[in-house]
Amino acid sequence: MRTQAMAGLLALVAFQSVPAAQGPTLVKSIELPGVEGRIDHLAFDAATHRLFVAALGNNTVEVLDLEREAHLKSLKGFREPQGVASLAGANRVAVANGEGDGLQLLDPSTLQLTSLISLGDDADNVRYDAASRRVYAGFGDGMLAAVDAEGGQVLGKVRLAGHPESFQLERSGPRIFVNVPSAAQVAVIDRQSMKVVATWPVTGAASNYPMALDEPNHRLFIGCRRPAKVLVYDTATGKQAGSFDIVGDTDDLFYDGAKKRLYVTGGSGFLDVYDATGAPFTRVAHVATAAGARTSLYVPEQNRLYLAVPHRGSQRAEIRVYEDR
Repeated sequence: MRTQAMAGLLALVAFQSVPAAQGPTLVKSIELPGVEGRIDHLAFDAATHRLFVAALGNNTVEVLDLEREAHLKSLKGFREPQGVASLAGANRVAVANGEGDGLQLLDPSTLQLTSLISLGDDADNVRYDAASRRVYAGFGDGMLAAVDAEGGQVLGKVRLAGHPESFQLERSGPRIFVNVPSAAQVAVIDRQSMKVVATWPVTGAASNYPMALDEPNHRLFIGCRRPAKVLVYDTATGKQAGSFDIVGDTDDLFYDGAKKRLYVTGGSGFLDVYDATGAPFTRVAHVATAAGARTSLYVPEQNRLYLAVPHRGSQRAEIRVYEDR
């Protein structure tokens, strides 16, 4: 029994030691001075090389200069900023407010407010369709809106069965896939007609918040918290095609098609990386981060993941920069 136990322990140590060499490397920590409370989503603006961070609990948007790898400015005038997106080509950054009127559009160069788009309370995740120059935002108790990025007009709204969390847009098709955790479903929207065309039940786990899309291979990755799993859906059939365990309390996950890797961050204090070449999915890294660090942004052009770490005790609020080359 002792020999078997020792062999098992050695195998566990070996499993934990291998991913460390294969996983992302922490290369920089950038302090967010004076930021308190929960930090929500992040956006990278390629034109200005700036990172925009929705500091929800601080009612600010923090701006980082990534060329100097330094904190640039803390922007006030927001009410629980949650979602943020760079509108490439429109020279704007969209910020969704949990309280107040909805979306605020900023000039990423001057950092000045350019317009306010009234949607309603609890504006959350934001996505941008560069081809049509439309911004999509989830809000309220179950709505998703399409907004003209240049004029600011609301072009259409879709009623959902509950508050929308993360959603993804097809590039080669008209569909939007939307996590609706309160209804335990993924809603499928046709963004040309702005109507729900299908709903896929989420039964393998609950609290489906983050989402990533592998469009060429017809795979939709759904991050769940209860229990902590990723559910894999076939977007051609709407059926679940697999699942695997992940870090707890996830709020962001990203798929890199070139590397065929999935990056998952969770508030339980880890960054998980999976080889998503095909089933079974293999975890290649389990990197210790910080408690509460559940939101992040992966920028494939840089091979970098930006992780939001909130202030807790002696741990300062900061953005940690990981490279995975």
